[in-house]
Amino acid sequence: MNLKNKAIFLDRDGVINHDPGDYTKSLEEFQILSGVIEQIKSWYDEGFKIIVITNQGGIAKGLYNEHAVNAMHQYLQGKCIEAECQIEAFYFCEHHPDFSGKCLCRKPGSLMIEKAIHQFNIDPAQSIMYGDRQRDVDCAEAAGVKGVLIQTNSVNFQ
Repeated sequence: MNLKNKAIFLDRDGVINHDPGDYTKSLEEFQILSGVIEQIKSWYDEGFKIIVITNQGGIAKGLYNEHAVNAMHQYLQGKCIEAECQIEAFYFCEHHPDFSGKCLCRKPGSLMIEKAIHQFNIDPAQSIMYGDRQRDVDCAEAAGVKGVLIQTNSVNFQ
């Protein structure tokens, strides 16, 4: 019997950390929203794999680089580990259609979620994606995952 995993997919800016509206460009600007780590811990304790799926078009625009994105993700992972939980994986698209052309990974495209589903043997029917933009919901639903739209910077995972 091949048991599949269940996952919570999370957009990053505006869902996990405060979205200032013009890109989070550095670790100094990266502010985890109050209650997010506790919610991640709760899902983790319920047996969900936690996976971040985020567009980072500011890389293509030259506003920051992959190193800055990785530093923010390492910081977030450290906070999760302190809370005795973890994020299984971080997927990000560094492309922007105005600067690097079209790609398959940028949301609303579903390639990042599809990669995670394959890599971690995830059952899309048991999984949820939380995002603060319609493109997050569209991305999830294209991969067979329930998409839930939440208000930017709200931490209201219902």
